Amino acid sequence: MSSTESGGDDMVAAVLDVLPHGRSDDDRPQHQKEPLAYALGIEEFYIYELTLSDDADIAFGDRIDLTEFGRVREREFDDLPSGARSELEYAVEEIVEADQQRFVDFYNDAQPITLRLHQLNLLPGIGKKLRNTILDERKRKPFESFEDLEDRVSGLHNPKEVLIERILEELREDDLKYRLFVRRSEQGEGE
Repeated sequence: MSSTESGGDDMVAAVLDVLPHGRSDDDRPQHQKEPLAYALGIEEFYIYELTLSDDADIAFGDRIDLTEFGRVREREFDDLPSGARSELEYAVEEIVEADQQRFVDFYNDAQPITLRLHQLNLLPGIGKKLRNTILDERKRKPFESFEDLEDRVSGLHNPKEVLIERILEELREDDLKYRLFVRRSEQGEGE
């Protein structure tokens, strides 16, 4: 995979893990291993592997600008070391909480995918009845917060957690037909 070249808001990521001595499964001698970090893109939820300089001062939880790093590669969930995997849910939750309106607007703006399937139906626990209640309520007035959503839609418990669960599913599963939050790049396999 190639290095990331463009800048902008879509280049901000949350650090999931820092490996100052490289990956443990790298068989090269220690002096040949490069320090690495793993991060999750804030905008498109891409998973990135960053090659760090020896003096890089980052820690998990930090928000970083990916354009400040030499080599940035996209990775899949299965490529993440265990430390980064364990931080993933917390990072997704933090991203959703930090930009609540963006994710509340998903409930306000979700559209049909086909005649029989709506984007809302892809969320865990949302069937036809709950979807219709959400659609009816948003026609009256757009939702303003997760709390507003939960108050106005009977049966929808913890709408923030529903979104987090869907985002995590999209990060973990390669073969989902529909994606709402996690984008996949259109590049070929192998590196």
